[in-house]
Amino acid sequence: MGQLSSDQCIIYDEDYFVRGLVEIPIIGSDEVFAWGVWVSLSKTNFDRACDLWEDENRVNEPPYFGWFCNSVPGYPETLNLKTRVHSRSVGERQYVELEPTDHPLAIEQRVGITKDRVREIAEMMYHR
Repeated sequence: MGQLSSDQCIIYDEDYFVRGLVEIPIIGSDEVFAWGVWVSLSKTNFDRACDLWEDENRVNEPPYFGWFCNSVPGYPETLNLKTRVHSRSVGERQYVELEPTDHPLAIEQRVGITKDRVREIAEMMYHR
């Protein structure tokens, strides 16, 4: 039927997902605000990512194309945005780069957000 771990998911041996982070730079800081998200990959890319899961050289892999699989609160619909999933060092979650479009989440990933925007997001999340 399916398999689920904290970083990978397979549903009916038809749909393949990896967990990653959409990181948004915080303007005037070295910090980032990160959303943990799921991205669907092709079976070929998913299998390749799994084959290299514990390989230190996975950071040299080209990014994998994927589809964003979450609706992120406070933004227009984010489901099915195009992404590129970048492998990181073993033990680190993948970096999810959104296609550079005019979607507000993609814009914020490119240009950053203020600390006030971080507070706004946090308040929205805790007071839903």
